Amino acid sequence: MKTVLTADPVRYPRMTTAELREAFLLHELYEPGKLKLNYVDLDRAVVGIAAPLADALVLPTHPELRAKYFTERREVGVLNIGGAGTVNVGGKNYELRNVDVLYIGRGNEEISFASADKNAPAVFYLLSYPAHTSCPVALVRKEDALPTELGSVETCNKRTIYKYIHLDGARSCQLVMGVTHLHAGSNWNTMPPHTHMRRSEIYLYFNVRADARVIHLMGPPEETRHLVMADKDVVLSPGWSIHAGVGTRAYSFCWGMGGENQDYADMDAAPVEALR
Repeated sequence: MKTVLTADPVRYPRMTTAELREAFLLHELYEPGKLKLNYVDLDRAVVGIAAPLADALVLPTHPELRAKYFTERREVGVLNIGGAGTVNVGGKNYELRNVDVLYIGRGNEEISFASADKNAPAVFYLLSYPAHTSCPVALVRKEDALPTELGSVETCNKRTIYKYIHLDGARSCQLVMGVTHLHAGSNWNTMPPHTHMRRSEIYLYFNVRADARVIHLMGPPEETRHLVMADKDVVLSPGWSIHAGVGTRAYSFCWGMGGENQDYADMDAAPVEALR
């Protein structure tokens, strides 16, 4: 498990493109047949992708966690962005179709991931935060997630937000998680942007064509930078940073948050005219 150390807003303005990518971009998590994890100093998140083929993949613990098993003191959100698959938690199978989410609470010792068909394999995105209490395992289908329509064609940001793990959905200790799908012809996400010092946020960009990219804006509103994102790339957003992006084509992304509270609306707006 790789440890990722992010930068503070003092060091950030002096960083090169390569340094920004090293500190805020996770771009080698997906590898068929492997389960890869990164430990991030930002709210002590663990981010990973399990991509099983013929054989199931077991969620391991690592020395960095100082734990007997992965969820001894953690909770996990699992999003399937591939073909049909199964997550086994404590001997019970949960079948996940594309864009279904499984919440796994603290205290579940045995967790593994499998694909229903190795020729159309599942791809499980994992986002984990520390948990001081245990909540029940919950499977949320895409059709059961809470949808919200935002944006418009005129502002090139018509999109549907699906909330899966949140205060009015699958309950968790601190994890909040959902998916946003851009409509055809729209390119902008989270615009106008915002910050929220009480929570960090992590984006996984997916459904990005091989010949397309997403330009992700980050940093304080008065001094922004950008990262160029490809399919299955993950970007880390500290509380002081905006998080918005524009794609060369329509795309989807998974947003996940952890921190002081779970209030989705707790954010500080950054007006477009204030961006620099």
